[in-house]
Amino acid sequence: PPFGIRGFSLGNLVVGAGVLVTVLSFVEYLGSGGGDGPTLSGLGFVYGIPIFLAGAALKYAEIEPVPCISGPGAEAIFDDKSTEIIAKIKQDVTRHRYGDEAHLDTTVKKLGLVVPGKAYPQLRELREDVTEDGELAFTIVWQSLDTPYKMWADEKRRKRYETFFGPDVGAEVIKIDAEQRIVGIRLTTGGPLSEEYLASKAEKAAAEVAAASA
Repeated sequence: PPFGIRGFSLGNLVVGAGVLVTVLSFVEYLGSGGGDGPTLSGLGFVYGIPIFLAGAALKYAEIEPVPCISGPGAEAIFDDKSTEIIAKIKQDVTRHRYGDEAHLDTTVKKLGLVVPGKAYPQLRELREDVTEDGELAFTIVWQSLDTPYKMWADEKRRKRYETFFGPDVGAEVIKIDAEQRIVGIRLTTGGPLSEEYLASKAEKAAAEVAAASA
C-alpha cells in the first residue's frame, strides 16, 4: 500500500546502505587477500547488491515532496483556519510518497479530473496566503497536460470542490499558465463563495477575453 516519509528519501537511504555494504565488503576482501572460506566480505556481497537494488526500486516508485509557498502570516493562521482535508493534503504532499500514481491521485480521480487512458494531473506546489478578510487562501497547483481547463472549471465540479475540501470553504479555479497547462484550485476558508463574487469574476473573465480578441 502507498506510504509516505517526511524529512528524507527512503530510496536514497537504502541505495546508500547497499553501496556502503558492497564497498566495505570489497575493501575487506582485498584486505584479506581473497582467502578461502566464508568471510564477512562474502556476506557483504550477498546482501549489499540486493539492498542496493531494493533502494533503486524505491527510488523508481518515489514521488518527491512538493513545495509549499507561504505568504506573510499564512503559517500563523493555518492550524486555526484549515479544514481537516486541507491539513491532511499539506501533510501528505510535503513528504516523499511511495506506491502512488501521483500526489493526490485518488483525489483527482474522485473529482473526475482524470481523462480515461491519459496521465494523471501532476501536483506542482501548494500556496497559502491570508485574504483581506483574514481568512486562509489555500491554492493547490497542478500541471494538467491531458485534462482540459474547462473540466476543472465546470461549475458543478467547482461546487463539488467546496464540499469535498470543506466544510465552510469557497472554491475557484485559476488558470495560472495556459502555455504550461498550469491550473490551480484556490480554496478560501469562511464559507462558500457568494453568487455576487462569482458573477463579478465571470464578467471580468468575459471582459478579458473580449479585450484579447479585439
